[in-house]
This record gives sequence, structure tokens and C-alpha cells, in this order.
Amino acid sequence: MNVTKRLGIAFGLIFSIVVVQLVGVLLTGSLALAVDIVHSLADSVGLLVALITAILMNRPPAKNRTWGLRRLEVVSALFQSLALAGISIFAFVSAISRWQHPHDIAGEHLIIVGILSLILNVSAAVVLMGERDANFNIRAAFLEVVMDALGTLAVVVSGIVMAATGYARMDTIAAVVIALMIFPRAVKLAKETLAVLLEFVPEGLDLDEVRAYILEQPHVVDVHDLHASTIGTGLVQLSAHVVVEDRCFRDGCAPETLTVLQQAMRNKFPVQIEHATFQLEATSQEAECHVRN
Repeated sequence: MNVTKRLGIAFGLIFSIVVVQLVGVLLTGSLALAVDIVHSLADSVGLLVALITAILMNRPPAKNRTWGLRRLEVVSALFQSLALAGISIFAFVSAISRWQHPHDIAGEHLIIVGILSLILNVSAAVVLMGERDANFNIRAAFLEVVMDALGTLAVVVSGIVMAATGYARMDTIAAVVIALMIFPRAVKLAKETLAVLLEFVPEGLDLDEVRAYILEQPHVVDVHDLHASTIGTGLVQLSAHVVVEDRCFRDGCAPETLTVLQQAMRNKFPVQIEHATFQLEATSQEAECHVRN
């Protein structure tokens, strides 16, 4: 089953949860369930965005989009992380008022709604599990579904406690627990996606090591303007100006140096770099540039 089909099925399952939980909120007035339904709604919107993104990402590059729409997955994941963070803040703010004025909630109804929602959540997580490491987009979608499942489990537990003891504030506690599970993961995902959008060096790649390796090669005198960034999941680009001895452009060692560097970028470092661009410059050319500057 391909990624697009998995996302489509997951979207259908999670949107079904929204309908089930909406009925549950109307019946019980539970804050925990209200937070979870907003979470589920954000999940369903996020999955819809992820589905659209997965379709658009397959479009071929064009003359004004040389990388195609590969980075759209990162934008989608950032949107989902911000939505999750917003849900968490909403839960914290609502919990303050609800703690001071707890509502009587039918725990039995909460348990039934929670179990139905949990079954749908787990089903969606299983559908996405096989491709959860495919890209930022799928990872964000899988994370949202798993967090929603854990949140729904907290709703079920709170329902059991309230049904057994009548302790109404358990609903507020469950809402805060759900928010505490969501917020740190949302922040982590936001940091990862922003690192890509701001073109930070890919995690796991040490440019000092790359620079040192280049300088170790025969005939290489200097390296400058060394840059690396991530376009999308599994697509890292690197560029550098490599200064070599003048004679390399006369005796033919320049192409050999270029081949060695290209192969090293693919195989030597923890992060595989398929798109490496090196501009070879003669020593005399670099000296002339320094004089002009």
C-alpha cells in the first residue's frame, strides 16, 4: 500500500473519531473529550493536508520549481506542529477554569465514546506505521495519530475513575495530561521543520569533517563557501568551492579529484549526499580574487 492510500484511509478513520467524539461532548460535557475532539479535528485536517501534500510532492520539477514541491512536506509538518501546540495551550487555559468549577460528567458515556475512538485511533496508527519514517509529512501525521490515541486512552481512564468514584476533577486532570503529552512533541517537530526551512546543516553532518576530508585530498589547496542544507526527507544538497593546484587543469587530475569528492559525499559520511556540487578553482584564480578584494 503506497503512502497516498495510507493517508487517505487514516484521514477517513480520524474524521470518524471527530463525529463520535462530537456526540460524546454533547452527551457528557467533558473537557478532556473536548480537548481530544479538537486534537482529532486538527489531526484530520493535518492528515488531509498531508494527503494533498503527498499527491503534490509527486509532481515533476518545472523550470520555475527545480526541486519540484519536495519542501511542501516540511511546510505541512510545521503547520501540524503549530496546530498541536495551539491545542495544548487551549487545554491549559480551559483547565484553570474547569478546575475551579468542575462539571458533573457521566463517566459511563465517556468510557463508551473513548473506547470507540481508541479503536479508530489505533487502526489509523497501524495503517500509517509501515511508512512512518518515509518523510517529515508522514512522520508528523503518524505522531499526531499516536498522540491522539494516548489522549483518548486518558479520556477512557478518566471516565473509569469518575464512574467509580464520582471525582469530577479527574476530567480536568485528563485534559492537562493530554496537553502535556502533545506540547513537547509539537515543539520538537517544529524545531526540526524550521531547521530545514532555515537551511541549517542537516543533523548528523559535520561540515568541519567534510572540510577536513576535502583538504586531505591530493592537489587540494583550500576550500571555501562550503554549504549544506536539506531540501526534503532524504534529499540533502552540498556545494563548495575547491581550490586545486594550477597544474591540475593541465595534467588532467581535476576530473579525478572531482570524482573522488562526489563519491565520498555519497558514501563516507553519516548523511548521504546525492546532490553535491563542487566548483574547482585554480590557485592562481583564488590569488587574483584576493588581490581584487
